[in-house]
Amino acid sequence: MVALDATVVTTALSRIRLDLGTSMEQLEWTVNAYSLSFAVLLMTGAVLGDRFGRRTVFTAGLALFTAASVACALAPDVGWLIAARAVQGTGAALVMPLAMALLSAAYPPPDRPKALGLFAGLTGLAVVGGPVVGGAVTQGLAWEWIFWLNLPIGLAVIPLVLRRVPESRGGGEGVDAGGLLLATGAALGLVWGLIRSDAAGWGSAEVVGTLVAGAVCGVAFVAWQRAARRPMVPLELFRLRGFAAGNATGVFMYASLYGSLFFAAQYFQTARGDTPLEAGLHLLAWTASVTVVAPVAGRLVNRTGARPPAALGLALQAAGMGWLALAATPSVPYWQLVAPMLIAGAGVSMAMPAAQAAVLNAVAPQQIGKASGVFNTGRQLGGVFGVAVLALAFGGAGSYAGPAPFSDGFAAAIAVSAALSLAGAFAALAVPGRKAAAAPAPAEPVLTSNR
Repeated sequence: MVALDATVVTTALSRIRLDLGTSMEQLEWTVNAYSLSFAVLLMTGAVLGDRFGRRTVFTAGLALFTAASVACALAPDVGWLIAARAVQGTGAALVMPLAMALLSAAYPPPDRPKALGLFAGLTGLAVVGGPVVGGAVTQGLAWEWIFWLNLPIGLAVIPLVLRRVPESRGGGEGVDAGGLLLATGAALGLVWGLIRSDAAGWGSAEVVGTLVAGAVCGVAFVAWQRAARRPMVPLELFRLRGFAAGNATGVFMYASLYGSLFFAAQYFQTARGDTPLEAGLHLLAWTASVTVVAPVAGRLVNRTGARPPAALGLALQAAGMGWLALAATPSVPYWQLVAPMLIAGAGVSMAMPAAQAAVLNAVAPQQIGKASGVFNTGRQLGGVFGVAVLALAFGGAGSYAGPAPFSDGFAAAIAVSAALSLAGAFAALAVPGRKAAAAPAPAEPVLTSNR
């Protein structure tokens, strides 16, 4: 649900615009409000889970997310919809890092990559499959139903979590209120500036001011973490090669993935004239490999370590994106786009579990929650950064004036996506090899049963 709702609205925006009478900027915020609250509150969710119980906070996040989905479906105007999407992102920030932490706490290091591979396969499929679901539901029913779908899922999953998932904590540390405030301010300033850069301009007082404020909060956060008695993110974690390189790899990977996905659905509709459903179906060449490759890659990580599949996977995604940038025109036959999408999809599916495993296997069990929060914050911020950078490339080379200008802009944007993937591949080369990446001596996580 959480990963799907990050992209499911992309193929429904035109219908939302007609039904609610929105402006272009309001349409943008129906997407950005979710990503913004998701990104700035991820670390908060991880810390609260470590302090009050991961299952408890995870369940609260599921309930909040489900309730906000109902509010989205009932939205009478765009203001209501944007506010509900922001609340959805808040629930997502409680769910996503704790999902990874609960999985990691439940499996010993030898079995963890397989579990994370299955997790990455499902979440990856949801991210890139969002336009398919959104197009099908919008065209077959109504855009409201992309949110109503979350209600039965949430009602079914919450009791299962309470019944079947053991509680775990991150060692019982107190909440670093100062760290939370500064981390939230840093993420909010940077994300807001990136999101608003296209509409307000990079040189505007709003964008420059928020970016500077975010950077100042970021520097203050680092200084606070050095002095805090119980820091939210122990800075010594970044001295671990697996943790630092895995997070850098993840930022570049998701910048490329989210940025290219943002434009791909539009390319099929604006440049090729597809309906929302057709656009979603044409993206299946990209999504199909996720369900097959990610679980296999999770097992491969256990044999080879995280470095080979992460570096090779992102190199493949770079090759696929570069090929797509050269091939994409308004008149190109669809079959000529299948191979580059398959290569890119297989590559990112291979890299996802590897980057996650590099980060989580580098830390002790008590630090898994914080490590998960850092990784997922980087994921969301990377996605926002990717969309902003690709949008700049698109605007410099093309426009929405017609199929040909859009294809020109799309090609430039996807070329940037390829460059981001290649940067991620180089970052992955810094991940330690299998022997050097052995997990720290395992201290048993605090587990309690509800039975």
